[in-house]
Amino acid sequence: MVERSIRLSSAEIAGLWETYLQENLAVCLITYFMHHNKDDEIKPLLQDAFDLSTKHIEQITSIFNAEGIPIPDGFTEEDLDLTAPPLFYDMFGLSFVYSMSRMSMINTGFLTGNVARKDIMDFFVTMIRNTSELYRDSTNLMLSKGIYDRPPMIPYPDDVEYAKKLSYISGFGKKRSINVAEISEIFFNIERNFFSVLLCMGLMQVVKDKEIHQYIADGKKISEKQINTFNDILEREQLLGIVTTSMNVTNSTVSPFSDRLIVTLFNSLNGIDVTLIGHALSLAMRSDLAAYYQKYIIEVLAYSAKGVKLMVERGWAQMPPQAPDRRKHEKL
Repeated sequence: MVERSIRLSSAEIAGLWETYLQENLAVCLITYFMHHNKDDEIKPLLQDAFDLSTKHIEQITSIFNAEGIPIPDGFTEEDLDLTAPPLFYDMFGLSFVYSMSRMSMINTGFLTGNVARKDIMDFFVTMIRNTSELYRDSTNLMLSKGIYDRPPMIPYPDDVEYAKKLSYISGFGKKRSINVAEISEIFFNIERNFFSVLLCMGLMQVVKDKEIHQYIADGKKISEKQINTFNDILEREQLLGIVTTSMNVTNSTVSPFSDRLIVTLFNSLNGIDVTLIGHALSLAMRSDLAAYYQKYIIEVLAYSAKGVKLMVERGWAQMPPQAPDRRKHEKL
């Protein structure tokens, strides 16, 4: 029997390309945290995260080489200054692994649903398992160190209930209590934005470029607005608000990262944020929550466009593979 050679689909190339760049970025950041971290419990977790991302890069490189696809331009040691003083305390490294593994676990799930070729499917399925295990280990370590803030608790329901009136979806004027799906999305939105605020705080101390500094400051404001909006909702529901357990930024003013790495990181986080807010919107059955999510999706998209403009102007915007321009080729 003749073995057929199955070419990669556009979705498979896109998933591998995106994953390569994200894992390459992760390797640089984890290298920085590993260099400075002194906590004997956190260091093995950072090493596990580093090894996983490095393995994923090697696997994608092998696939692209076999297919004759150029390898994306990644970050190198030139984008990292390990001689710079620590910008974050040890616990932030743990928070970073937790946040990145959680977002990667979700994003990789989306990518897996787009692929079909066996080796690519196997790669992403294994990546989900590995990332899930990393998420589990980081969560357990955060719990043991007392820095994991669990979502709000509610009394267990006594019965299964059905909505009897269309007012169930009303969020303006008289409104119902929020349900568990809505509480969950609000909680993790706040948690994600607290992480972003800490990241912005640190980077604003070290970035010298005025335009990039303003870009980071704008991102910090967007995150703070989301935190305030959704904390207010929880407080009105008498579920209390969510407060960070610690501030993990040092007073260093020397940047350990290149400007290109920083802006690329923000561009990546913006894309994931839009996805997660969109997911929250799909679960919001109260009109006021839906309105907030729509507002913030638009705001993050506008902010993301500023970041892309900044990258294009600086020559940092790397384009993924594109379809040929058939109309152009048709001309004599």
